[in-house]
Order: sequence, then structure tokens, then C-alpha cells
Amino acid sequence: MRSAFGEVFDVPAGYLNTAGIGVPPASAATAVTERVARWASGADGPDAVEPHVAAARAAFGRLVGVPADRVAVGASVAQLVALVAASVPEGTSVLVAEGEFTSLTFPFAARGLRITEVPLESIAAEAPRHDLVAVSVVQSADGRVVDLDGLRAAGVPVLLDATQAVGWMPLSLDWADWVVAACYKWLLAPRGAAWLAGRASALDGTRAVTANWYGGEDPWATVYGLPLRSAADARRLDLSPVWLSQYGAAVTLPWLASLDLGAVRDHCVGLADVVRERVGIPLGGSPIVALPVASLPGVRASVRAGRVRIGFHLYNTLEDVQLVLKALE
Repeated sequence: MRSAFGEVFDVPAGYLNTAGIGVPPASAATAVTERVARWASGADGPDAVEPHVAAARAAFGRLVGVPADRVAVGASVAQLVALVAASVPEGTSVLVAEGEFTSLTFPFAARGLRITEVPLESIAAEAPRHDLVAVSVVQSADGRVVDLDGLRAAGVPVLLDATQAVGWMPLSLDWADWVVAACYKWLLAPRGAAWLAGRASALDGTRAVTANWYGGEDPWATVYGLPLRSAADARRLDLSPVWLSQYGAAVTLPWLASLDLGAVRDHCVGLADVVRERVGIPLGGSPIVALPVASLPGVRASVRAGRVRIGFHLYNTLEDVQLVLKALE
């Protein structure tokens, strides 16, 4: 067991795969286990999850700098991005980074929109030539960080995927038109929840193509019959929640939102930079490091784009760094 930032984790030494699957704090694992037991005994009704959905929604808003009434609940990044892709006009020119994670790009490609790929470093400069920019805050394959200040100054509508950033990086993204993120990596919750936040005007123009009973102003009053009765705020874009994921997220997101994320960032990036310095990789301001090797014995990692990808989160220590360096030797 390891202790970090006031929580306890049953994370093994050498676990550096948070960019793939985050390990929950013991309190979140206990909360989900207890809910499984209640489910198994028929102790909960379908409305028992409501305060947990609300807690996770509000905490996600705090993590990205957006009020809760501008946060919608979904199940995956691709599902939420598809709402945006369905809402932009025919002929929209979409700018993306080369090698971008396809949950962010495929919904636009499936719509048949004009998509231009450029190197990540060119995104901000190229943005004014396009109608929309869709880019990850932190690239999944190698941890490179996009120029957020440059994008903000470009004055073009922006969709940000914060999945590989939120939870370790301090973020203030209220200027972005849309921000999406999944729960099961740096947010440490069970897979099955995602959130869409954004500016009010952008959300107002987003089509609720998955409109359902849960997106009603009073969901329990919109389970039968017409007419359409949608919530007045971002909740009209909600998808009916995945219960066990929300029970975990209601623990991990408020906890992460309560932390000094500057300290979390410094911890995570500091460990990654020790590895970068030892192997001669330029410092990158990210806890994700892509190493040009086929494997790292004794280290739990992923292979992405032909390289071993490691990621340091708040529960990692110098012991994990030493295991990486030993494997490289």
C-alpha cells in the first residue's frame, strides 16, 4: 500500500500505466464495492445515484474551471464529441493534430467534414485558417502538451480533450467552447463516465442527438410521452449515467478537485523528468514519457505508436523511476 496526498492506494511498484487505466484510492474502491453489495441485495433504487452524479459533475467543473450548470454527463469521449460533430455546419473545416487519439477525430470523419492534420506544434498558428480546432490538451501517445495560450488567442472555436490532463494538471478552460474528458485514467474512477463542459453559447448550439429521459428538467417527469421536455442547462445533453462509474467518480473527482494541483503536477512531472534526463529526452512538462524501446521488464506500461508509454501519477514514487532505469539498463 502507498499513501499519497491524503489517500491510500493498493498500487504495485512499477505501475506506470495511468495513461491507460488509473488505480483508484482505497476509499473509491470501497465505495464501489459497497454499492455492488447493495445492488446484489436489491437495497438501492434507481434514484440513489443522483447525489453522486451531482457531486462528480460539480467536481469535474471545478477541475476544468467551468460551473456545474455547464457540465453534461456522458459515457465516453467519442459519444460526447459526436454531439459536437453533429452540431457544426456542413463543410466545416476541422483542424486536428497529426496522430491525434481517434475518439476525438473519428466523429468528425464519420460526419464527412473537411479535416486537416498538422503537427501539434503548428496547431495555434494554423487555427485561424479553419472553422474549428479539435485537439487533446495532452497527447495520448507521447504526452506532448498543446499550446493552450496560443489556441485561446487564435479566436477560433475549440474542442479540447482533457482526458490525459485533468487530474494532474491545473486547468482553467472556461474560454474553450467544449471540453471533454473520460474518468478512468488520471481521474481514477471506474470506466463508464465522461463529461462535456463548455461555454454557454457553444452548449446552447450543441444538438442533443442522444436526447433521453435523463436529459429532462425533472428526469422522473420525462420518462413517458411527448412533447420533448429538456433541461434548460447543460443537463439536456446528459446520457443516463453508468451507476458504478458515478459512485467511484463521486469519491475521486471531489478529492482531486480539493488538492493543490500545482503540487500534484510538480510531483508527477518531476518524476517523469528524472527519466527524461537520464535517457536524454528533452523536458516536456508532462508526466507521460514515450520511450524508444520494445518493453520495460518489471514495469507496467503500454505500447503506443511503437514506443513504450509510461505515466507518473500522484501515487508514483522514486521507486518506480528506479525500476524504469533498471529496465532500460
